[in-house]
Amino acid sequence: MKALSTVALLTLLFFASCMGYKEFPVESDYSFEGEFRRYKTFNFLDTRSSGADSSLQNDVIESAIRARMELQGYEYTTRDPRLLVSYKIFYDSLFFTGYDQPDIELFIEYEENIDQEMDPVKYNLRQGTLLVLMYDRERKKSIWQGYASGVFGDSFYSDKRYLQGAVRSIFDQYKVFAEGFAVQKKKVSRN
Repeated sequence: MKALSTVALLTLLFFASCMGYKEFPVESDYSFEGEFRRYKTFNFLDTRSSGADSSLQNDVIESAIRARMELQGYEYTTRDPRLLVSYKIFYDSLFFTGYDQPDIELFIEYEENIDQEMDPVKYNLRQGTLLVLMYDRERKKSIWQGYASGVFGDSFYSDKRYLQGAVRSIFDQYKVFAEGFAVQKKKVSRN
């Protein structure tokens, strides 16, 4: 009887832990004009004066984006950043056009040998989509976008870990390190 109750308890704990984790439908696209090997610095695009969403989630989302960018070697700066990062929450469902492209790592490694034709793909994004965009400030071009669908479900979701998980899911698609970051890490590890 005791073994049966232990199994029931373990099963309950397993299902409870699964309920806390959510996998978001995530996609990303990039521009073939991005100079991904040359980016070192970033800042957030100031959208406060444009009437953009100023909800409490902004601090959580910006903090999660900043932590991930810094983890990948990018330096946050207010003085002439090369990348500007922006994000937007879409509370309604929407249709979105993305592109069928090779993984960004393949493009960076074999840029000259990759067919740069992009086939458009239509996505039906569920209610509560988080969209993250990166702009090359010098070239005045959008170079990458990632989006997670169904982040907010049927209601306005404010759980900090939930939002951090959505940002993490998006940035799992952006596997690009800052210029010189991997080289610096190798030098440090050899010393």
